[in-house]
Amino acid sequence: MLPDMPLLLAFVGASLMLAITPGPAVVYIVARTLAQGRACGLASVLGVALGNLSNALGAALGLAAVFAVSSAAFTTVKWAGAAYLVYLGIRMWRTALPVTDATPQVLAQPLRRVFRDGFMVALLNPKTTLFFAAFLPQFMDAHGNPLMQTVALGGVFVGIACCTDVLYVLMASLVAPRLRRAAWSGRWGNRLAGTSFIGLGVLTAMGTRPAR
Repeated sequence: MLPDMPLLLAFVGASLMLAITPGPAVVYIVARTLAQGRACGLASVLGVALGNLSNALGAALGLAAVFAVSSAAFTTVKWAGAAYLVYLGIRMWRTALPVTDATPQVLAQPLRRVFRDGFMVALLNPKTTLFFAAFLPQFMDAHGNPLMQTVALGGVFVGIACCTDVLYVLMASLVAPRLRRAAWSGRWGNRLAGTSFIGLGVLTAMGTRPAR
């Protein structure tokens, strides 16, 4: 299912460079971590990873071809993803819970809902499917099964991205306690995260370049 070792190593190197570069997913995950803690950040990583893996599977099954030829399908999914991000941002603004080291709400955040939100944010990004359709074939064996290779390489890429995203969560979780102790924090932590989500939603709606 995977290409020969030299080609696989080239794929891993290229994937690592792409994964470590901050993008919309990293902004979303870091905002979650700063506002709601490490556990929510890690739950977001898992949700985003599953959403991206689903997009890789969609690329393998030809969904990318549908998006490429049907602007209506692409636009519908893109706007759905943008609307979901804006919805999450508004929800964060309306919640606006004070965030401190002793705040029980930070620890009591429903991780299942955070996981679901991350999954939906990643899944409703058709540009990710197009990215996989454009990037993965460059490292495939011409004599191999394209469906299985797309799924396998997509899984490797998502695994690498998951590892780098976890590093971002760990770094953000080191900064978060200091931010929570700052005089301007509290309610503004959730509001800043909500603003980030709304901004990502606007960028998603306006963007045209495939991106993770």
